[in-house]
Amino acid sequence: MNKPKILWLNVSVFIITFAVAAIAVPYRAITHGFETNELIAALLCFIYCGMSITVGYHRLWSHKTYQAHWSLRLICALGGAFALQNSALHWSSDHRIHHKHVDKNGVDPYSAKRGFWFSHIGWMLRNYQPERYNNYDNVRDLQKDGIVMWQHKHYLLLSIAMNFGVPILFGLYTGDVISSLILLGFMRLVLNHHTTFFINSLAHIWGKQTYTDKNTARDNGLLAFLTFGEGYHNYHHIFENDYRNGIRWYQFDPSKWLIKLCSLVKITSKLRTVSDDKIEKAKLAMLLKISQEKLTSHPDAEKLSEKLQSEYDKLIIKLNDYYLVKKELLLAKKEQLLSDVEHSELLKQYNELKEKFNSQKRDWQLLTQQLA
Repeated sequence: MNKPKILWLNVSVFIITFAVAAIAVPYRAITHGFETNELIAALLCFIYCGMSITVGYHRLWSHKTYQAHWSLRLICALGGAFALQNSALHWSSDHRIHHKHVDKNGVDPYSAKRGFWFSHIGWMLRNYQPERYNNYDNVRDLQKDGIVMWQHKHYLLLSIAMNFGVPILFGLYTGDVISSLILLGFMRLVLNHHTTFFINSLAHIWGKQTYTDKNTARDNGLLAFLTFGEGYHNYHHIFENDYRNGIRWYQFDPSKWLIKLCSLVKITSKLRTVSDDKIEKAKLAMLLKISQEKLTSHPDAEKLSEKLQSEYDKLIIKLNDYYLVKKELLLAKKEQLLSDVEHSELLKQYNELKEKFNSQKRDWQLLTQQLA
């Protein structure tokens, strides 16, 4: 079987940029040194490019998890060209295929089941799926976005202008164009590339399957730190329409924070989230499955499995009751149906059900720990 044609432009870009970053950066640092303002500018450019991908390419255009003002869309379109990861239209098309056919070799553009190298960078070195470059039927909605189509049409010009123009202009300002090109240009680009690529590779290999094991995606807090919140990948693959990846307040997800902050000044709107009960059920179902698998070699496996299932069923009943009343209470507060919600019977019922649910949840967690 003949191997797909090598994409020499991609190969050249990856080799040249990595070589310059690996050789020129330390050489320049030793022989000339870098100014603090150059390092800060490189970091800011890295953040700008990375979050243009996560906030724009990924959560806005690929998954439509929120709506954005034209100004933010333009900023993300320019940042995406600066990140040099293809146009938003093409990137989103690839990503939607990835989610629809995740882990299916030959269909998923960067299937993790083909190994780390392939999912990280190998899939871009050969023309494995040539039809992807001219068939954009799965992003017809994006073809109605003028900014997306403008960027797609002028992508080559925009990427050259951003990747050379920004470093050169900053270098002219500081009086050191060479250092600026090395830091803001080459080093920043290599870091942007590989931290983004980690989401396709490491985030499908390293971490916990908290919510589902139907695909290879993992949750990993360290990767979240390196990828502006994208490391909570197991959650993302089961709830892809949520604008958040890190759903807890303490989880590092600056992309979520930026989207939410922009909503306060009406730059973003219609932020989509998954209900707490669906998230809780997915997590509990996964814990049940893991616990049952651990029992397979136990001498009383059948008896213990039945007990586990029984306690799980009780927990789900209490969970449904609790969240049903919680929704009614929130609706009452929103519509001001109760004259004094804080002292209503509905609130008392909510507190009782909450305590029962939490008690059952503690018992369930204790049981799973004992059987581990």
